[in-house]
Amino acid sequence: MAGIGFELRKLMRHNDYLGVVRAYSYAGIIGAGPWVISILGVILLGFLSMHHVFPPRLINEFQTSVTYLIAASLIFGGVWQLAFTRYVADRVFAREHDRVLPNLNGLLVIAMGSAVVVAVPAGLFLFTGTGLVYRLLMMALFSLLTGIWVVAVMLTGLKHYHAILASFAAAYATALGVGLLLRPYGLIGLLFAFLLGQGLLFAGLLAAVYRDYPSPDFLAFDFLKRGRMYPSLLACGLLYNTAIWADKGVFWFTPATSQEVIGPLRASAVYDLPIFLAYLSIIPGMSVFLMRVETDFVDYYNRFYEGVREGGSLSYIRNMRNGMVTSAKTGIFDIIKVQSLTTIIAFVIGPAILKSLGISLLYVPLFKIDVVGAGLQVALMGILNIFFYLDRRSRAVGLVTIFLTLNLALSLASTYLGLYYYGYGFSVSLLVTVLVGLAWLDHDMEAVEYQTFMLQPWTR
Repeated sequence: MAGIGFELRKLMRHNDYLGVVRAYSYAGIIGAGPWVISILGVILLGFLSMHHVFPPRLINEFQTSVTYLIAASLIFGGVWQLAFTRYVADRVFAREHDRVLPNLNGLLVIAMGSAVVVAVPAGLFLFTGTGLVYRLLMMALFSLLTGIWVVAVMLTGLKHYHAILASFAAAYATALGVGLLLRPYGLIGLLFAFLLGQGLLFAGLLAAVYRDYPSPDFLAFDFLKRGRMYPSLLACGLLYNTAIWADKGVFWFTPATSQEVIGPLRASAVYDLPIFLAYLSIIPGMSVFLMRVETDFVDYYNRFYEGVREGGSLSYIRNMRNGMVTSAKTGIFDIIKVQSLTTIIAFVIGPAILKSLGISLLYVPLFKIDVVGAGLQVALMGILNIFFYLDRRSRAVGLVTIFLTLNLALSLASTYLGLYYYGYGFSVSLLVTVLVGLAWLDHDMEAVEYQTFMLQPWTR
């Protein structure tokens, strides 16, 4: 659990300002790096189209195709992500390291195989009017991305941030470079370059697993045995990823806010770009998220449960419990404070950024409300992460259900209310969810000793 925490504490061991800055910078790069690389790759393609390196229509078709692939594969593969990460963490805790690799391969066979089963009829019947090569590339990318999310989330759970960041950087650099070389082939060339980059990403992530978790077995399906996969985590993974994309889907498929791009795929010119730009503002929040959760909270968490398991004194257990509660609350509120400051800065410099990218200043109000929503999403991630540490899976399911329901309903309502209400569905749904999460977290942290000693695992 504490791999990344050791490195962060090492950077801060001199207890000076430089060490603090280095630690927070490192945490921000590691935590938000893959997201930022992905978003910057999309923005860079748009920038190149402005300078006539690629035709704008071609970039629009490519970005829309890739966005749908990412959204669909995250939702489709999301059902496995958290549950399998928990299974792997349990195997590592039980020192059964040789069971990680073969079971990962088993899950990839199921997840990627089922993705092909879904993608083939979708490509044949939904994408009529598009070329055969385009459909084949979309099918291959959907299956490949489904596998990537499974491995990436598992490695995140095991704190292999370096491998994830390096793989994402190499993959998107390769996709961009090859895409420039294949310009004469248009959309097919760009999609092939993206496929090549994602293949490199998949190989890099798998290499980290093969290196750190060698096994004499290649394929196993132990994770499917009774009691190995938690239904609550299966539901949480599916609901969370669906909730993240719910507002985007509403705007894509509402005729008044979208337009056809290619085949059945639609995009919302008024909604998509501001929210993707807003996600760049999460870097400070992700930095604090990693620093607080992976150092102070995890340290007290480990000591508390070691004291419980190994018969520590009552005073020691209480002290560690108090430290865990304090660090959890402080961490969440530090995320909120830092993101609030980031939001103010984004409000000030946002118009200049949009103008430099050639984006109309009419997007400024939507950009601002999306920045608020992105910051609240980081706070929600922090709350969910603490619930996962405490094994309060029912709380996590409840939170993501609230987020999904509100995001879908309020975003749909905003499309009827008009332009000035766009984005409020996303941000207000997150605000309500975070407030509920804070109330639940406060209650559970005060009762953590009772829940640890008195409640059976299946009641959680």
